[in-house]
Amino acid sequence: MSKWNIDPDHSVAAFAVRHMMVANVHGQFNKIAGTINFDPADIGKTSVALEISVDSIFTGIKKRDDHLRSQDFFDAVKYPKIIFHTTKAERTGFNNCKITGDLTIHGITHTVTVDIDFSGPVNSPYGEISMGFSGKLRVNREDFSVMWNEPMENGGFIAGKDVEIFLDIEADMTS
Repeated sequence: MSKWNIDPDHSVAAFAVRHMMVANVHGQFNKIAGTINFDPADIGKTSVALEISVDSIFTGIKKRDDHLRSQDFFDAVKYPKIIFHTTKAERTGFNNCKITGDLTIHGITHTVTVDIDFSGPVNSPYGEISMGFSGKLRVNREDFSVMWNEPMENGGFIAGKDVEIFLDIEADMTS
């Protein structure tokens, strides 16, 4: 089983959430750290330990980013990390698997399943051996007590409950 360190300079956790029920707002977290124990020949023994720094949220609008860091949403001072740890992994295709694990957001933990595509390993021009992992999942933010919202005249709300999460991770083999 090979151990891979997540490359924070080439990894991102992005998201999309409905705004005013008409368009998706996109953003990302730019500080990701962790390790992945992974062998494509033995997917069942895969383990992931991932931490995302909440204060690294970026949507391109400072006022919105500050609001998302506030107590109304993530409460980054009280809950500075989003954490994921695997509990199960299974192959679903040649370069695909499902990773199930515990996701902690806002101090609340729920089990989620992430569909993963993996690629590599490749030898980089800088001497590392690297792998790529891309995944996606959908969560209801209210399941994690991220509750802020404002009603609209038509019966809708400013912020959607469902959040699509996209992970693009590059990891380097440890020596």
